[in-house]
Amino acid sequence: MRQVKCIMLVDDNKSDNFFHERVILKCGAAETVIAKECAEEALSYLKNKANNDADHPDIILLDINMPGMNGWEFIEEYEKLDKDLQSKMIVVMLTTSENPDDYAMAKKHDILADFKTKPLTTEMLEDIMKKYYEAIS
Repeated sequence: MRQVKCIMLVDDNKSDNFFHERVILKCGAAETVIAKECAEEALSYLKNKANNDADHPDIILLDINMPGMNGWEFIEEYEKLDKDLQSKMIVVMLTTSENPDDYAMAKKHDILADFKTKPLTTEMLEDIMKKYYEAIS
């Protein structure tokens, strides 16, 4: 499997972040994993990225249902970020939601590369890597 430098997890569930980080590192999909437990914290990290040497996420795996700012609100704010910054990342919705309205809403946002149902698996990561990174290499 192709490896990216960094994957960011944005999910308020610590157990999900722990499990997903293990899956990512075990299959070698990323050198590092950054886990943020709220959307505001993730946005702050991305906004401040230009001013520090912190790892730049190649992929963001984003939950929908979070307290405070939810995944949809994160996307609205993300779309306001510098376009160069956005173009360097792909955003994948990773959620337990099987609501067809969420899936339909995801299709409306060009910024969302994919919509996956938790839990993250090695097969899902392989699919993402093939779809978005093998064509580049």
